Amino acid sequence: MRPFKFRHALVALMAMAVASVSSVAYADSGYIRISVLKGGWFIGASGGSGTLTFHGRQYPLSIGGLDAGLVFGASHSYLSGRVSHIYRPSDVAGVYGAAGAGAAIFTGARAIVLSNEKGAILELNGRQTGLMVNADLSGLAISMR
Repeated sequence: MRPFKFRHALVALMAMAVASVSSVAYADSGYIRISVLKGGWFIGASGGSGTLTFHGRQYPLSIGGLDAGLVFGASHSYLSGRVSHIYRPSDVAGVYGAAGAGAAIFTGARAIVLSNEKGAILELNGRQTGLMVNADLSGLAISMR
């Protein structure tokens, strides 16, 4: 009797795994490039613009955000990378949250992975210039222009 129940549980588990993989299999990916200016004194703000390249077309983006925690200084980040798990360009729009710490003195490297409520995942890297020290919670809102 136990092998029978075990077999049914295993088949059900495999069916759920295949269903979840098949829904992700239809998701697509693109390339994103953003430029963000960030500044603050305890509370920080950021803003910028970017471009999403998806299926050979380019879509302009607007970027804004708030940081709360230990934020001192100003920096300019140039980031680019892959955006995955999107079905259409508008899936990139949304709120991305992160907790992090870092410092930039004149110039430095930066890498970050973020996700939004629609399941879009940004894998970005690039450079950051300026004078910035932060240990904060930050939110980044991306919208289509």
